Amino acid sequence: MLSVVNADGTTETGSLIDDIVREGAAAALEAEVHSYIVELADQRDESGRRLVVRNGYHQTRKVVTADGVIEVKAPRINDKRINEATGERKRFSSVILPPWCRKSPKISEVLPLLYLHGLSSGDFVPALEQFLGSSAGLSPATVIRLTAQWQAGHKAFSERYLSTTDYVYVWADGIHLRIRLEEAKAAVLVVMGVHADGTKELIAMADGYRESSESWASLLRDCQRRGMRAPVLAVGDGALGFWNALDAPKSAQPAAKKAVQDIYNTEDKEHAAAAGKALAKQYSAKFPKAVKKIVDDEDELLAFYNFPAEHWIHLRTTNPTESTFATVRLRTKVTKGAGSRAAALAMVFKLVESAQARWRAVNAPHLVALVRAGARFERGQLLERSQTTAA
Repeated sequence: MLSVVNADGTTETGSLIDDIVREGAAAALEAEVHSYIVELADQRDESGRRLVVRNGYHQTRKVVTADGVIEVKAPRINDKRINEATGERKRFSSVILPPWCRKSPKISEVLPLLYLHGLSSGDFVPALEQFLGSSAGLSPATVIRLTAQWQAGHKAFSERYLSTTDYVYVWADGIHLRIRLEEAKAAVLVVMGVHADGTKELIAMADGYRESSESWASLLRDCQRRGMRAPVLAVGDGALGFWNALDAPKSAQPAAKKAVQDIYNTEDKEHAAAAGKALAKQYSAKFPKAVKKIVDDEDELLAFYNFPAEHWIHLRTTNPTESTFATVRLRTKVTKGAGSRAAALAMVFKLVESAQARWRAVNAPHLVALVRAGARFERGQLLERSQTTAA
């Protein structure tokens, strides 16, 4: 939720500053100072020397953010200009981090959202006034600098090595966000994973075609090239447009989808197999190709039953990716104009990076390491070593 900032720097929640992360704070402060100096570059003394220059940094200040207490070292400016009305030296005062401020602003998500809403960098200044109470330090040049830094961050993320990270479970899904991608049918391809300690992490994100095998193969090959180890289980939406592609009438789709859901929402694998047979009996005559796909791929469809029961709720669908992008999807709309593909992806990445800090670990996280170690589960319960040997 975006907050309106009052003239005194307070918001409905209490402070001008609220959610800038470490690197966001540093980048925003540097960009603000750079913009101030560039704007006054023509201000010079009689000897032709600049009156407004950088002058190192202020002492480190502790600032409270949503992510905890962080240390911020704000850039310092030496402003030698004289206020003719008072006769005193003019002073630079940061809008982002005023001298009295000890809590940080809810701004790290504002710029990406405005971009995804179709605003150009020139439109940001008036749009941001309602959030910051002032446009000072947030000129188009400042926005462009921040955008470039976020694009660099996304590029570094997409090129990082994955050989030192182990993902036990992986979800893969294509999310249509209707953002500034080059093709109307393009989607954001997302791969998320679960570490051995049960925590979730974004692994890869790129644009491509949701239903294109080559797009997915290219992304997965890139992950493999960067050293990603094969997960124990990968979950993906393998039936995209399933009933529509087979010309199933809309009146039949709700019941058919429910029949499919009944298969993987049962209490164990045996009941799921029985539900599969019931679906085949009911729909084989009408939709033989669809039913054959389900029956032939039953082992893959029911693979999650071989893992801890506590994890089933996570492994039945690609909901982890859907829920992650739900907020982004709701806040985007179709934009006009060419836009920038790289900038759009960087903005989505920045929003997901911010949301990632709030992701919950999977249920029973202590069992994830056992899954990677090869432990066996029957009806969702861990088999003791003696049972495993006997089996």
